[in-house]
Amino acid sequence: MLPSLFAGLGLGLSLIVAIGAQNLFVLRQGLRREHVVLVAAICAASDAVLIVLGVSGVGLVLHAVPWLVDAVRWAGAAFLVGYGLLAARRAWRPAAGALTVAADAPAGAPGARAASGPAASPTASVASAPPAPALATASRSRVSTLVLTCLALTWLNPHVYLDTVFLLGTVANTHGDERWVFAIGAVTASIVWFFGLALGARWLGRWLGSPRSWRILDAVIAVVMIALGVSLVLPH
Repeated sequence: MLPSLFAGLGLGLSLIVAIGAQNLFVLRQGLRREHVVLVAAICAASDAVLIVLGVSGVGLVLHAVPWLVDAVRWAGAAFLVGYGLLAARRAWRPAAGALTVAADAPAGAPGARAASGPAASPTASVASAPPAPALATASRSRVSTLVLTCLALTWLNPHVYLDTVFLLGTVANTHGDERWVFAIGAVTASIVWFFGLALGARWLGRWLGSPRSWRILDAVIAVVMIALGVSLVLPH
């Protein structure tokens, strides 16, 4: 069971760590320290649902049409190798401006206090503040917008269906009776990655601020993806 578990964990991390809009959104929220647990939970839960759909759906199709096993294995291998080559290309020649992460300071940040100046009095601040019901409504509206944005970045991305539903489901079914162990590994990878990225963004932001670090990350992704792709077509 352990080989299938670690295979799912490795492939899940290889797919999810790739630079994209969803990861940059999670990183940005982590840097802002705004609802980081909520954002990570939405992304991880969405991935878990997609992985389960992929493993169960593709498994039913392959069970009904056995000859599709080899076809989807080769298709999955081709996709993995192609994905790895694209990551290698990004590592070798990154696109200008593609690695910029915008981290806006939250409204309560120290920088926002400087605008008030020393002349601002506590009485004036209290008087100008909106009433509590208005603050609560604005907060709920902000959270709703955040949740909808997170869901849109996850479910409206066409690559998530190709990567998670088709690719992970296909590779999982090559593990036979241990496909759900593979799925558990992939779900674990999503949970570890999203919560690690969101909660560790304070330190990751400094590390990922260097273009060289993104190139190293893409190089690692390229090696893992190509190796997994080749392993799919080797004799089991």
